[in-house]
Amino acid sequence: MKIALTGGIACGKSLFAKFLKELGIRLVDADDIVHELEAPGGNAVRPIAARFGDGVLAPDGGIDRGALAALVFSDPVARADLEAILLPVVRARLSADSGNALTIHVIPLLFESHWESDYDTIVCIASPVGLQIDRMVRTRGYTRRHAEARLAAQLPVAEKIARSDYTVMNDSTPEHLKDEARKLVAWLKGRDRT
Repeated sequence: MKIALTGGIACGKSLFAKFLKELGIRLVDADDIVHELEAPGGNAVRPIAARFGDGVLAPDGGIDRGALAALVFSDPVARADLEAILLPVVRARLSADSGNALTIHVIPLLFESHWESDYDTIVCIASPVGLQIDRMVRTRGYTRRHAEARLAAQLPVAEKIARSDYTVMNDSTPEHLKDEARKLVAWLKGRDRT
């Protein structure tokens, strides 16, 4: 069974993924693949610099993610160009992954990338929009305007929920989210047996 975990920005995917890992679930994170591609010597460094200029290069020779984000989140064409560089490689890596254990692919932009047909089961982590904005301001240092721009660049969480098979609402405590991780694992294991 191919399982994807998605959700909106600042909905708690990373913390939920940590809890799943503690429960013995194997995870493959699309963001980790992107970081590898953008690291010094990564396969995406040259194409990104060729498209966006040397201003997106970090001193270590990798991509300066902050500089790149400043360009792409304010320009839909630039964002589409970046996605054209990164997404085919990320999708190929995820498609090639065939672990025997219960594995979940963590893909924040699953629906935006139109990859939902690659998966048998889609799990969505969701939070109220106000809470997403508050978390971005409080934990990531974004201005409210920047946080709203990040949200606008993604599909609304309500639509992600509607298109998913299973939803985890993260609007409470970390302990509640950990309990939700246990429930999801039990649900997935039940489905895997059918």
